[in-house]
Amino acid sequence: MAQVLAFVDDIFFQAKIMETAKQVGVEIRCCTTPDALLDEITKHPPNLVIVDLNARSKPLDAIERVRQTSPSLRVLAFLSHVQVDLAESARLAGCQDVMPRSKFTQSLATILVQAKSQCG
Repeated sequence: MAQVLAFVDDIFFQAKIMETAKQVGVEIRCCTTPDALLDEITKHPPNLVIVDLNARSKPLDAIERVRQTSPSLRVLAFLSHVQVDLAESARLAGCQDVMPRSKFTQSLATILVQAKSQCG
């Protein structure tokens, strides 16, 4: 069971997330479409969903669908720090945490370890 699902379609950033997860001992799975994300949540509910708000395949739709399926699931999103309107749209879609990509990258190991500790 993946403790964390990542909705990220940038293969280089996927690799960074997966390598960090491996280093801290967190099971993670990457999805690139809202359908794949929802399918994975249904089969193997995670502790955390990470969403790249700059993904090409409708990240806001993915957040809304996660919220409809799993209202209490933690959703954390990241984006460029200048995309203030997109950050607000993500919050309105149901994302609890929105942070600049730089802060996300810096905090990734801690975020993943926290998700792992919620396993139970």
